[in-house]
Amino acid sequence: MPRAEKTYKKIILGQSDNNIDFEDFRYLLIYLGFLERIKGDHHFFSKDGIMERINIQPKGSKAKNYQVKQVREILIKYSLEV
Repeated sequence: MPRAEKTYKKIILGQSDNNIDFEDFRYLLIYLGFLERIKGDHHFFSKDGIMERINIQPKGSKAKNYQVKQVREILIKYSLEV
């Protein structure tokens, strides 16, 4: 299973929000067409047609669970799929 698809499924299922690898999280957003801007350890993502701006930071090598939840809500709201 491709990297983006595996991460997407983990996020959509919502069963491992504390265990999403940060680099896989970033990769998924870029794969979905989001543009990334980095300032310090903050990674900002935007995409045409998406009102919300996504701001993520690593917690060690993992993504922060509340940010995973926010991204899941955006994926569902805009019907974004891999």
